[in-house]
Amino acid sequence: MGKIKSKSIRRTANELMQKGMVFTEQFVENKKILGNFLPSKKIRNQIAGLLGKTVKRNRLHELKLLKK
Repeated sequence: MGKIKSKSIRRTANELMQKGMVFTEQFVENKKILGNFLPSKKIRNQIAGLLGKTVKRNRLHELKLLKK
């Protein structure tokens, strides 16, 4: 079982993706993109990790659709 993220973390990550910011699957790169944009280091790291996981899931989903 994975760790549970709060609604605010998920909501913020979704809003950032909808604004058109481009993120990668790599945690470190996402962390650099977010930079000092967020109020605390812990929240920034949680959002960067969730964004990496989400981007990876979306990419795998697109690959599965292309195979069919």
